[in-house]
Amino acid sequence: MPLHPTLTRVTDRIIQRSDAARGQYLDKMRKAVEAGPRRAHLTCGNQAHAYAAMGTDKDALAATRAPNVGIVTAYNDMLSAHQPYETYPALIRDVARKHGGTAQVAGGVPAMCDGVTQGQPGMELSLFSRDTIALSAAIALSHNTFDSALYLGVCDKIVPGLIIAAATFGFIPAIFLPAGPMPSGIPNDEKAKVRQKFATGECDRDALMAAEMSSYHAPGTCTFYGTANTNQMLMEFMGLHLPGSSFINPNTPLRDALTEHGVKRALEITALGNEFRPAYDILDAKAFVNGLVGLMATGGSTNLVLHLPAMARAAGVILELEDFDELSSVVPLMAKVYPNGLADVNHFHAAGGLGYMMGELLDAGLLHDEVKTIVGDGLDAYRTEPKLIDGELTFVAGTKTTLNDKIVRPVSDPFQKTGGLRHLSGNLGTGVIKISAVPPERQVIEAPVRVFHTQADVKAAFQAGEFTSDTIVAVRFQGPSANGMPELHGLTPILSVLQDRGLKVALVTDGRMSGASGKVPAAIHISPEAANGGPLARLRDGDRVRLDAQNGTLEVLEDEFETRECVTLDLSDSHSGIGRELFDVFRANVGLSSNGAGVVV
Repeated sequence: MPLHPTLTRVTDRIIQRSDAARGQYLDKMRKAVEAGPRRAHLTCGNQAHAYAAMGTDKDALAATRAPNVGIVTAYNDMLSAHQPYETYPALIRDVARKHGGTAQVAGGVPAMCDGVTQGQPGMELSLFSRDTIALSAAIALSHNTFDSALYLGVCDKIVPGLIIAAATFGFIPAIFLPAGPMPSGIPNDEKAKVRQKFATGECDRDALMAAEMSSYHAPGTCTFYGTANTNQMLMEFMGLHLPGSSFINPNTPLRDALTEHGVKRALEITALGNEFRPAYDILDAKAFVNGLVGLMATGGSTNLVLHLPAMARAAGVILELEDFDELSSVVPLMAKVYPNGLADVNHFHAAGGLGYMMGELLDAGLLHDEVKTIVGDGLDAYRTEPKLIDGELTFVAGTKTTLNDKIVRPVSDPFQKTGGLRHLSGNLGTGVIKISAVPPERQVIEAPVRVFHTQADVKAAFQAGEFTSDTIVAVRFQGPSANGMPELHGLTPILSVLQDRGLKVALVTDGRMSGASGKVPAAIHISPEAANGGPLARLRDGDRVRLDAQNGTLEVLEDEFETRECVTLDLSDSHSGIGRELFDVFRANVGLSSNGAGVVV
């Protein structure tokens, strides 16, 4: 099937736009490859320090003929998604020895949980943790003793930060090893109903706690299709995971077999062998376009609209919001996974999952097949699914038909003809909106605005019964320069209640919403942000605002709006405590959210 013309046009535009940056990046990578294996440039003293604790592996390491794999791990046992990684290093070292190589933990990176910090001061460090992770991984790999790298990370900012590092160290191969989702717990829609009842006082905290604990109940990622699981999809669409490996539950024989196979592959694709596959060859414009297609087709997290441009820039690829919008116009929404539907990722995987979707998109000309992956050239391998047959890992042909059309549908009969992500622009700035779960009749709203500066102020107004008519809620001074751009997840139950009462409501903010944002229209990532004198700083209570997600516009309908003075706000309370004072340099140097809100790229 020939490529869809829009896919070709967008890709060509990205390649042309990125020509200078990509050229400089490739020159740097190729020079590093030409210098040969990293360890060859270390002195005997350098190497002795690196191998002192390696026991029986010392001889193999000193000889430099056996490949040495660096492990960058985001393990901690506070995150359910990362707790399974506790046992990975020992398994990886054993497998490496078995296949004639060695492996060392190069270093750890921080991994914070947005679920723990939602609505708390710590959330103001969340976005900046992505760049901190990239810096931490760079320190780990800077010892220059590794022939390839295994990245152990799953959740929201961890995978994007690790990709930035993998691109920066693109002269060695990179493989991402997932840990998988937890088994299904209480249905996500039931949990959401309890949250809404708690917001209106219809149930107490004990009932809320019981529902939450029944949902988040075991090792593995949360089972809704938020940022963590969108990351896993992305790694598969971009060829950095083994086929079909994203959504296999932790602590199962198949999960362990996939981890072992990933280690073996990391040894095979170093410059010391015959299948050299450096990360820079995989992380090109076509791979990132494939990632964008996956985001649209699955209805993934809006947080990736921030992360993908930052990840791509680390590889010399320049993505713009227009690329997201244009691809969304032709990529159908093929999956309904909570919050876009009732199913969770385990149900999605059982219904055919990523392998089925990638096969459908390839056959429709909506994915680039001329790409490199960790397993070979092209994406045909990603139509397969892993099985344990007589104890051996085998990749078998995946299903060519959906196994549950309420969860996954073919390109010819999608849930929506478009991907549901729109670029917004107008006199309030530029931003994005996710409409894959927003009914068509709610995608256009014109109403007076109520202006707030914190989530807490919105909650107080709600509890005081102040929302009695159609309203656009604007929450400003929530951008990366202001306070690190925390998610405003706590607004979802409130706005959902108002919407269920029959009101037309929407959110407009220079902050983020949760990766699980759903049925309430939310214009987010508005740029320039209020703290930098963006148009949001000129809004006043009562201004009439029109949000039109169908036509991609966001306008204030007041004649004198653009001549007003900007409001300023004392943000010092968000700049200290819980470690926030250490991130002044990040707030002062962070880029526009429309470019990925990057600090290091």
